[in-house]
Amino acid sequence: MVTAEDVRKIAKLADVGIDDSEINEFTNQCSGILEYFAVLDTLDQNQPLIRERYNILRDDEVLPSLSQEEALQNAGQTEKGYFKAPRVM
Repeated sequence: MVTAEDVRKIAKLADVGIDDSEINEFTNQCSGILEYFAVLDTLDQNQPLIRERYNILRDDEVLPSLSQEEALQNAGQTEKGYFKAPRVM
């Protein structure tokens, strides 16, 4: 259980200003957090978290696509079969 004095000490260490009206609220919140950690401490940690690996990626599949001429037909400018764009730098 977290006390009001604990909250004041934590606030001082964190260099955070805290009003007396907020002490009760933060005391309850900190107590709730520590209770949750107590629940986590009861969990069985003997089983490893490692799972069997498998490839989630699919193999590449070549599909029909546009020819170079079709891809460039609406381009503003082309040069030697490539899109031509203004310099960036």
